[in-house]
Amino acid sequence: MYLQGKKVLLGVTGGIAAYKACELLRILQKRGAEVRVVMTEEATRFVGPTTFAALSGHQVYTKNATNLAHIDYAHWADIYVVAPCTATSLARFATGTGEEPVSLCFLATQADKWIAPAMNFAMFNSPIVGYNLKIVSDCAHIIKPATGHLACGEEGIGKLPDPEDIADEIEFSVANAQHRMLITMGRTQEAIDPVRYISNCSSGKTGVEIAKTFLRNNWAVQAVCGPMEAKLPKQCWITEVKDAESMNKAVLKNQPEAKVIIHCAAVADYRPKKAALQKIKNSRAIKTLELEETPNILKNTIKKKKQIIVSFALETENAMKNAEQKFKSGGMDILVVNTADNFGKDIVEYGIFTKKNHKPKLVHESKQYLAELLFTEINDLC
Repeated sequence: MYLQGKKVLLGVTGGIAAYKACELLRILQKRGAEVRVVMTEEATRFVGPTTFAALSGHQVYTKNATNLAHIDYAHWADIYVVAPCTATSLARFATGTGEEPVSLCFLATQADKWIAPAMNFAMFNSPIVGYNLKIVSDCAHIIKPATGHLACGEEGIGKLPDPEDIADEIEFSVANAQHRMLITMGRTQEAIDPVRYISNCSSGKTGVEIAKTFLRNNWAVQAVCGPMEAKLPKQCWITEVKDAESMNKAVLKNQPEAKVIIHCAAVADYRPKKAALQKIKNSRAIKTLELEETPNILKNTIKKKKQIIVSFALETENAMKNAEQKFKSGGMDILVVNTADNFGKDIVEYGIFTKKNHKPKLVHESKQYLAELLFTEINDLC
């Protein structure tokens, strides 16, 4: 039981799903955690503090607590999970507004934070909620809501996940904290205007196979994903981005916690110097497009290198010669070169450069086999 001895602060906000927090509390206790509860005033209208006090064996922190309760509870916790988290509480977290116990603890704690949003599907899909989620994801893990029948009678995304699933996700994180891999995948899109962009080709299939292989070997996987068609397992922590700037920020933010970093995404090398805020009319009249370089994510991680770093290189000619030069001068520990042959297919042509093998041979194998071989090479360096 990886939660054995962990101190979990459970934040409950004012949604109908608040009743599920009682079950979550019990599950966390069964897995060895000590749990205390903090509630918004709105939450107390759905489930009384007395219930949580009886279940947890501790006084519940509500608005009637002492002035320093938000400091005491926040400092006590190893893990802070807010479930359910309403749109209102999410907005408080995103804006740094500490006006009630749950948001005050969010601001004051240095614990590992988890947020489980629960709301109507239209609210969850609104741009404002999406914006707030993006901000909060910089300092907390977001547990994706489930899809199904909602309390309002409608169908869609927004349900609080099953408490067992929430506990599983937290426990998986704790269990694998010492073996954490960060991987980029998919492609980036550099906006020309709201409907046009510069991009590369990548389905994300190779990245997904690598992620699956690490998960099978009991690693925690943090995936920073640009747009892509392949689907990641739900056990991954997923940060979705669109452009190279956002991907660079997400990678650097998560770099300190990773043991291995794999640069698998197809990142655009250039972006328009100034993106139009509205759709460009009569775009055929534009003869030139002024570009500037995007952040070099690989170089930026190597500058702060404390991890095993893996890079991918797609070549269309002189693949091995070009890749060897990149490997010798790039500073990465492993370089995977792949060619454009069978591009986008499940069988790829690739070679793996390592410090022990500067002259690998190109082979045709499945992306799954590539992922397993790459894991073996990385594991040998760990």
